[in-house]
Amino acid sequence: MAGSSPHPIQSYTALDSNQLIATIERLCRRIGERFPQAGLYQVARQLLALANQSKTRAEMVARPLLWVRVVNTLLIVVIIAGIVGAISTMELTITEFHLFDLVQAIEAGINDIIFIGAGIFFLTTVELRIKRRRAIKALNELRAIAHVIDMHQLTKDPEYVLQRGTATPSSPIRTMSAYELSRYLDYCSEMLALTGKLAALYVQNFDDGVVLNSVNEIESLTTDLSRKIWQKLMILYGQSHLEAEESAVEDKE
Repeated sequence: MAGSSPHPIQSYTALDSNQLIATIERLCRRIGERFPQAGLYQVARQLLALANQSKTRAEMVARPLLWVRVVNTLLIVVIIAGIVGAISTMELTITEFHLFDLVQAIEAGINDIIFIGAGIFFLTTVELRIKRRRAIKALNELRAIAHVIDMHQLTKDPEYVLQRGTATPSSPIRTMSAYELSRYLDYCSEMLALTGKLAALYVQNFDDGVVLNSVNEIESLTTDLSRKIWQKLMILYGQSHLEAEESAVEDKE
């Protein structure tokens, strides 16, 4: 057909878990090639493992639990059949009308209806609660690794690169150049951003307010942690631009 594209149109309205894993895998290689002995490389490998797990877990959360639905349906049918059977075998004998007895009968009936309704509601929400528990457990792992990433950048202070102040005996050992430090911090920021995207996989095909709130919390957490990193990067970039301007002025002179 004339004018048709030889390649199918790719959807850009949803996260592709395979592309996300490929991005994390590439980032892991980049960190390993530049900082093979750094602890950040091991954290990146752990993030890659979590990415593969997140793909499987998110698909499991989105997939219906057929065995739960079958068991629930059978239990609900049994409950309804029991109610119908009890009503059909009930013998109604009215000898004398008493208002107090009528009120007691109505109250007992309402209590039974509430109890049965609560039981049916519990059964119908079992699947949701199972999926929610699985998703929250997985999201807690992503929240934890975000804090681990932040721990690795805490001591990466740009001030020592700028040679401001002197080190103390308890100061961390710092051997990175300004460029290496900027790459290290940038890798941390990328890892945090990708952690937030992994969390978003769990609500892509699973509509649950509790899980959505947890995902939003992780997104806010990773964004706030990245903001701290970019403050350090802006210090480094500002110093490099200043040195470049000073060098240009000296060349003109």
